[in-house]
Amino acid sequence: MIKACIFDMFETLVTLFTGRIYFSDDFARDMDIPYDVYRPLWHETDNDRTTGKLTIGEAAESVLKKLGRYSPEAVEHLLNKRHESISDTFEATPEETYLLLKELKDRGIKTGLISNCYSDERDMIRASSLMPYLDSVKLSYEQGIKKPDPKMFLDIANDLGVSPEECLYVGDGGSNELQAATASGMTAVQANWFRHLAYEPHIPCGIYPEFLQADTQADVLKYL
Repeated sequence: MIKACIFDMFETLVTLFTGRIYFSDDFARDMDIPYDVYRPLWHETDNDRTTGKLTIGEAAESVLKKLGRYSPEAVEHLLNKRHESISDTFEATPEETYLLLKELKDRGIKTGLISNCYSDERDMIRASSLMPYLDSVKLSYEQGIKKPDPKMFLDIANDLGVSPEECLYVGDGGSNELQAATASGMTAVQANWFRHLAYEPHIPCGIYPEFLQADTQADVLKYL
């Protein structure tokens, strides 16, 4: 029996592909740096950005210094553009997301969130109107570990007072989250409702037919 529903954040509850979209290739273009030069250095900082060892600003400063392009103004530009983009993401949270979370609450299903995120994303998540609907939140930037680390999944089940086998995990499939959820004992559902918005090189994964599929937020309810 499912007693808890745990969600991924980006491309599940909200999508980054809305409003003033701003990714690393956009920043490289703004700085007039070839993306094939900027990208590998930026990706080298991903683990530290995700696990709370570096803020977004600190990571950008480090990369720009390696490229001989650092200035406080450049870092400030990145932070401002990302703030605009992430603000648009949360302001555009679909009504269907709220309806799903409300329905779960009405049914007595506990809710949780596991998200890999950076410093600025963490701040936006914590300030978002989604927080009151979530009984437990595990953010990689705060936890010092990230998906697919099984501890993320086992810890949130423990926080919710349920066994992993009593949990439904819903995510778009990035970071091997569906595989990790299944390995921990949870039932995994791939969220596809934002998939049509994504574009290369930012598509995190393909369709995994071995998992349950949800093409709309309401589809999640049939797996309870």
